[in-house]
Amino acid sequence: MIEQYVLGLDEVDQTRTHLVGGKGAHLGALSRIDGVRVPAGFCVTTDAFRRILAEAPSIDDRLDRLSRLNPDDREAIRVLSAEVRQAIEGTAIPGDLAATITQALARLGADAACAVRSSATAEDLPTASFAGQQDTYLNVTGAVVVDHVRRCWASLFTERAVTYRLRNGFDHRKVHMAVVVQRMVLPQAAGILFTADPVTGNRRVSTVDAGFGLGEALVSGLVNPDVFKVRDGEVIARTIAAKQRAVVPLPDGGTREVTVDPRRQEQPALTDAQVVRLERLGRRIEAHFGRPQDIEWCLADDDFQIVQSRPITTLFPIPEAADQENHVYVSVGHQQMMTDPMKPLGYSCWQLMAMVAMHEAGGRLFVDVTRSLGSPASRAHLLDLSGRSDPLVRDALQTVLDRDGFVPSLPDAAPGGRPAGGPPAPIETDPAIVSELIERSRQSIAALRHDIRAKSGPALFDFLLEDIQEHKKALRDPVNMQAIMAGMEATWWLNDQLEEWLGERNAADTLTLSAPGNVTSEMGLALLDVADVIRPHPRVVAFLQGVEDDGFLDELPKLPGGTEAREAIEAYLDRYGMRCVGEIDITRPRWSEHPATLVPVILDNVRTFAPGEAERRFEHGRREAAKKEQDVLSRLRALPDGEEKAGEAKRMIDRVRTFIGYREYPKYVIISRYFVYKQALLAEAEGLVRAGVLAAKEDVFYLTLQEFHDAVRTHRVDDQLIRRREEAFRSYQALTPPRVLTSDGEAISGEYRRDDVPAGALAGLPVSAGTVEGRARVILDMAQADIEPGDILVTAYTDPSWSPLFVAVAGLVTEVGGLMTHGAVIAREYGLPAVVGVEQATRLIRDGQRIRVHGAGGYVELLS
Repeated sequence: MIEQYVLGLDEVDQTRTHLVGGKGAHLGALSRIDGVRVPAGFCVTTDAFRRILAEAPSIDDRLDRLSRLNPDDREAIRVLSAEVRQAIEGTAIPGDLAATITQALARLGADAACAVRSSATAEDLPTASFAGQQDTYLNVTGAVVVDHVRRCWASLFTERAVTYRLRNGFDHRKVHMAVVVQRMVLPQAAGILFTADPVTGNRRVSTVDAGFGLGEALVSGLVNPDVFKVRDGEVIARTIAAKQRAVVPLPDGGTREVTVDPRRQEQPALTDAQVVRLERLGRRIEAHFGRPQDIEWCLADDDFQIVQSRPITTLFPIPEAADQENHVYVSVGHQQMMTDPMKPLGYSCWQLMAMVAMHEAGGRLFVDVTRSLGSPASRAHLLDLSGRSDPLVRDALQTVLDRDGFVPSLPDAAPGGRPAGGPPAPIETDPAIVSELIERSRQSIAALRHDIRAKSGPALFDFLLEDIQEHKKALRDPVNMQAIMAGMEATWWLNDQLEEWLGERNAADTLTLSAPGNVTSEMGLALLDVADVIRPHPRVVAFLQGVEDDGFLDELPKLPGGTEAREAIEAYLDRYGMRCVGEIDITRPRWSEHPATLVPVILDNVRTFAPGEAERRFEHGRREAAKKEQDVLSRLRALPDGEEKAGEAKRMIDRVRTFIGYREYPKYVIISRYFVYKQALLAEAEGLVRAGVLAAKEDVFYLTLQEFHDAVRTHRVDDQLIRRREEAFRSYQALTPPRVLTSDGEAISGEYRRDDVPAGALAGLPVSAGTVEGRARVILDMAQADIEPGDILVTAYTDPSWSPLFVAVAGLVTEVGGLMTHGAVIAREYGLPAVVGVEQATRLIRDGQRIRVHGAGGYVELLS
């Protein structure tokens, strides 16, 4: 292959990113767009960079050491990256390479001032911008341009660039550096154009930042820019800053800061007409690249020149729609306590299991509620349910509704929901109803396990689709739906009526303590029983403290008491081993697949509790609930019409105690079925690996269920599709999904509109009464939990898999959650003061900090 050391911008586009890097490729593509002016220039290619690396001393060894560093080891990164840069900068540029660069410079003009910019191959990508990671040199003249090219090569190994690659999983050896050399623009004004609002995500609003002189003053934070917002070809907002400083080029090369004439400082850097003209240019560039852009521009002699354009990688994607109408989407993950991205097999399976249509974006699922918001009755019902579940969702929806015309008005298709405050739908308060529903589910899962054994190949997928439909029919059974809703509606009724009659908030929290039949709370208590089996055997405890992999169960019988320990753990896994963090994603490893996940929690229980804790705890909660019931009924009887009120409350209390535990069972059944499905699907994936269709069985996680079906049927897979999906999934992990998202791309989080939260406290949703003060343990991975008695668990979200930790903590704070989400239900049953929906709790609360959780007030105080 003939090496190409220099290519003109007119010779490159995105098909040559491997040669000229992301910036160079984008500039080449920009230069081909009608009406877009790009300064003339050329690229020193990655072939030149690779040649320099080959000649630099000890580079291979240093790159190997770099790749093994922890991204948090700042000192090691600082020292080793400096060594790599010094090696590159100290390597002489071969004469033929230097001559090639000099010839290209001559074509720009003998005395041309140049901008010399780094352009890495992993730069300006759709999923990772690498913005600001490498170096740029402005107003460089003469022979020193070649020296600055070498500095750009070395800047691939700045501390920030090395750390960025380590954190984002990019191999240092697979990222190469090209350098863009362009004729320097000497602008009156410069800045950045975002073709979507970078704060709200709204794709219809462009944002222009502008300042005097070179754009470096803005990028470096030297000055506050003028900010213009443009929508539909009109400036809709402007903020004119006092621009006291500017960066300007010097006649002999280089740049310097200058003071702006006081008479000009508060003049706009651009006129409105220029802003609109620039925005139109940005829309043309956006259309060419097919996604919103972050564009660097210069204005010289009333002519805009574009010096860079890259994708905006921080925007949350928008669900695809079949029309151009307005849509409003509500996050599924915030209801299911799973806001992490899901892999394609995961979200496609959950879409099939769901009772309503769901749309994927950014690896998350959303429900389109536009029609429900459009008609008055369904709107009221949706807002009422949202407000009870998650007030932030309700507020976000109301924010959209307050914008005239975004949500179309529709006639009521059917009567709306039950009026707020009315009694729950009648259902007999009979424990036999719950027992019968549970037995029906057990039989269904047993039949599934039996029948699926005979299925393989395309027939397996037909069987799964049929089984999913049958399961959804069972979920829709009127008795099942009434049983799910009865406990929740009775809880709402009790809280509303007892606050009205007795002035007591969240009274139902105590009434639900140790409610029977809750499979999720039982799961946490059952792990206490496992600890009771292990605690008497010190050698087993010592062995478990050193467990690092999942083969430990086979080693246990070699120890005194080890057989009993293994039997207890395996019995636990037989009942609960299908669960895991993020369990709605079928691709997540289950406890049965990764039992070492449970070992830290078991050891915490061994250390923290005495034998019999599970029974004591459940019995204490049951007595507290009974005492509360008698107290409430006694106080009600003392009121006017007291006997009637007490009788009504007694019926609701009985309903709560009978049905609230069943609230958790349907999901347990779904996840149980999921595990059966997963085992059968992985067997098919292993067959594809043996046939040479897949490189690894986990590759199927990046296919939807239909694509997996097609692969089994045809024995063909698009490997490039899998690799693209892997890359996209990694990029989605850096995105925070909004509670509400519009078709314009606007992410709306909602606000707590309350005046009862003390200054400095963090507001949230009160879900379990009580006040507790203690040490905050900020935990994002259950397997890394290290809990002491009295600690308060602070985390992003809790799904049922977190309930084993609840037995050891004194309170709960989460960023995501609602009144009836799993963490809230279990917190109430365990009697833990809990506040959920606390925005950025894991960032604002430091691990180890003392906090006070007000479970009834719905806020968290940060203590000294």
